[in-house]
Amino acid sequence: MSAADVVSGMLTALFTAAAVYALRHAVLPRGSGWLGRGDSLLHAVMASAMAVMPWHPLGEGPSPGRTAFFFAGAALWFPLTAVLGRSGPGLAVLVRRAPHAVGMAAMAWMPVRHGGVTDARTGDLVTGALTLCLLAYALWSLTRDMPTLRGTPGSVGGSAGLSRSVDLSGPYDHFWHGSTAMGTALMLLMHH
Repeated sequence: MSAADVVSGMLTALFTAAAVYALRHAVLPRGSGWLGRGDSLLHAVMASAMAVMPWHPLGEGPSPGRTAFFFAGAALWFPLTAVLGRSGPGLAVLVRRAPHAVGMAAMAWMPVRHGGVTDARTGDLVTGALTLCLLAYALWSLTRDMPTLRGTPGSVGGSAGLSRSVDLSGPYDHFWHGSTAMGTALMLLMHH
């Protein structure tokens, strides 16, 4: 087993778990409404595609044009729903949804880049910009709840304790979004 196979296996495990997590959010009633369910379904599709991507050579699977078109539409979903949302267009909502749009844009970009549709210089610039955005979001998302995870003295695992059910928002969402952003950044740089 080569080092590339080990990395591919780790990415497949990460994205498979993320797809299950996102699908769970999409089907379980949590009061998130159609917007949250749409977000979760798009994340589940993206994670599922990313789980199989390391094992397939370029050109296998769905048409690169259809894949790029689908994920470009998914990338537009996040800012459009932020602008057209019930709470009204707000910069804070748009900024909060932007990293998800960047992740979907990266998925749309991968078949374009690896299909040789663009010149090398433009390809490197777009890939670099997407990768830096994803890495910055991953680091922010993975580290933002660290102080609150320590809990207060005398508590077990923070304020929730072990007797309460696990809340799947907050640190869990940040972990999954940060991990998939990190994995997507790696996939942008890999030639599979």
